[in-house]
Amino acid sequence: MFIAKAKPMTLSHFRHRADKRRQVLRRRTQRGVTLLFALITLVALLFATLALIRSVDTGTILLGNVGFKQDATATADQAAAAATRWLQANSAVLNTDSLAQSGLGQGYYASTKEIDPATGNALDPVDVTGQQISGASRQVVNWTDNSCTSATGYLCSLAVSGLAGTNSARYIIFRLCSLPGDPGTGYTGSCAALNTSTSSGAPKGDTSYGDQHLQPSALSPYFRVVVRVQGARNTTSFTETIVHL
Repeated sequence: MFIAKAKPMTLSHFRHRADKRRQVLRRRTQRGVTLLFALITLVALLFATLALIRSVDTGTILLGNVGFKQDATATADQAAAAATRWLQANSAVLNTDSLAQSGLGQGYYASTKEIDPATGNALDPVDVTGQQISGASRQVVNWTDNSCTSATGYLCSLAVSGLAGTNSARYIIFRLCSLPGDPGTGYTGSCAALNTSTSSGAPKGDTSYGDQHLQPSALSPYFRVVVRVQGARNTTSFTETIVHL
């Protein structure tokens, strides 16, 4: 019977075992660091993906808003044309506010509503959008109510029917005169009209505030047409057109 004798443990034996333990621990440590970097990379990629999705969504929303705004502006052009046709059809009765005349309804004012015709005193400024002037000392336009009366504390607009598309529009017209009345018969106010003394030097059809071609006059007044359009996604558009008949 053969019996193996146990070899004595030498110092090199212990060193060899210690080296093996250190190598195992080093591998485990390296595996843990690799996992940590992998998790950090995954989190960074997740945030980058979310940022890309948000950027694409924001761009899509902006493009949609621009499209809705353009559509509302096109509708405003139709409403301004309807207001111009109203002026042409009622050219004989434009010296008085439409609310004061039977059958004409609302939406037209024979002055800029800046001076009280009874007293001659200045009135509160007109804020057609409701956002131009802060505070209570202003005149605002009722863009929603279709049953205005002359006794109300706001100015009245008129709804436009027969528009193409799903947008809704309303307009209000101001004659660019300081007071109501006939500008050609004993008129005490003044109206903005084409200044013929300076218009000859301007390009044909050109009228602008910078060239001062609109001057106070008692002849051929101008009209200010303000249109408000309500479109998709609560899109609201205001346009202003100066009309001369």
